[in-house]
Amino acid sequence: MKSNHVATTEMLLKMLDEAFEKKAWHGPNLRGSIRGLKVEQAAWRPHNGRHNIREIVVHCAYWKYAVRRRILGEKRGSFPLKGSNWFKCPSGRLESAWREEISLLETTHRSLREAIVNLDEKDLLITPKGSKVNNLSTIIGIASHDLYHAGQIQLLRRLQD
Repeated sequence: MKSNHVATTEMLLKMLDEAFEKKAWHGPNLRGSIRGLKVEQAAWRPHNGRHNIREIVVHCAYWKYAVRRRILGEKRGSFPLKGSNWFKCPSGRLESAWREEISLLETTHRSLREAIVNLDEKDLLITPKGSKVNNLSTIIGIASHDLYHAGQIQLLRRLQD
């Protein structure tokens, strides 16, 4: 029989993975929503001042980083891009830049996943300094965040058709 902690960790990882890249009943997850996109599609904006898919992808990478940093109690400042939350993507439409943004998303996901695997049961109930919610709620929230933006990306893709 598994301990409650192991079962909770496995459930959190399942939620996180289904929201990001594993097959799930709800349809496309975040990684699936960008599969096969060319940089032109990812850079398209529905209107001036609105976010494009590239910016959404970097935003999601940033929040995976922020959640990892928060649950581990790390200091700010190690995200590879300057700024926070929403990042303006370079004006050029280089396929290589788009691939790097996808890689950043995947790397931050793996790093977050590793941090969750290494948490103790008591760590899940800690509310980090400066936060209003405990680590358990934050981890559940980042999975929901991925699904929210996966749906947003699906809408942007359809608007381009």
